[in-house]
Amino acid sequence: MRFITLFIFLTSFGFSQTDTLPYVQVLGIAQDGGYPHFGCEKQCCKMVWKDTNLKKFIVALAIVDPKAKKWWLMEATPDIKEQVEYFKTLSGGKYNYLPDGIFITHAHIGHYAGLINLGREVMNANNIPVYVMPKMKEFIEKNGPWSQLVKLENIKLVELKEYLPVKLSDQITITSMLVPHRDEFSETVGFRIATTVKSYLFIPDIDKWEKWKRAIIKEVEKVDIAFLDATFNDINELKNRKMSEVPHPFIEETINLFKTASDQTKAKIHFIHFNHTNSVMWNKDEKMKVGNKKFKVSIQGAIY
Repeated sequence: MRFITLFIFLTSFGFSQTDTLPYVQVLGIAQDGGYPHFGCEKQCCKMVWKDTNLKKFIVALAIVDPKAKKWWLMEATPDIKEQVEYFKTLSGGKYNYLPDGIFITHAHIGHYAGLINLGREVMNANNIPVYVMPKMKEFIEKNGPWSQLVKLENIKLVELKEYLPVKLSDQITITSMLVPHRDEFSETVGFRIATTVKSYLFIPDIDKWEKWKRAIIKEVEKVDIAFLDATFNDINELKNRKMSEVPHPFIEETINLFKTASDQTKAKIHFIHFNHTNSVMWNKDEKMKVGNKKFKVSIQGAIY
């Protein structure tokens, strides 16, 4: 597909720089429903139904350690089949086909539903480590069909503790941080990814920045790159739903919050987790407006 070829080209320089150094690669930038969205007949999706090369996968990251010859998947999305194959293509098949572990932020379908593909009906995986918080762990253990993955040892649940770093290799550690979100079935976390080269913040879902016990500006200042929730652009985006039912920080709110921050801090922010209605994902002019304000839009397939 054209977009795979494009990103192989875009990241070819990156690979020459990362023969042994760890890196993060974006495997998806869309909200839980993906892009195009199920049932969407608006122009934003019509063009993608006609040209599937424009498709964007649901939000996910690959955390890669070339020296250890291992990679980890952040989020198990409904697009996991395509995303694992996508990573294989982008990395030239250098790594195990299935990830050496999977990190889950929370129990909304776009972030964990892909786990079902590790079961005996599909991959019949063998004890893939799945890193989750306590409530998420209990949810998987006590509810089918997820519990069968544990029972048949397709996955091995590894319980995370907030702020306790998990060492994945000599070059990579992951730390979880609770964030406020619609926690119907589990808690929700963001992750801080620390490598020997760069540090990253990954918060694809949060209700509002002001509800968090931590100051987002300070958290962004601590890292090199921050992948932040950009589900909606503004309050007028959904015409047929109450925005309060699906709270997220609007892009315009995040930009306004960082208006007094330095340009260097703003440039660390890469917006991600776009709803299909969010024109920043698919409209060049809207992307340019974000860029003109010193912020960035995450690119599917790109190395960071």
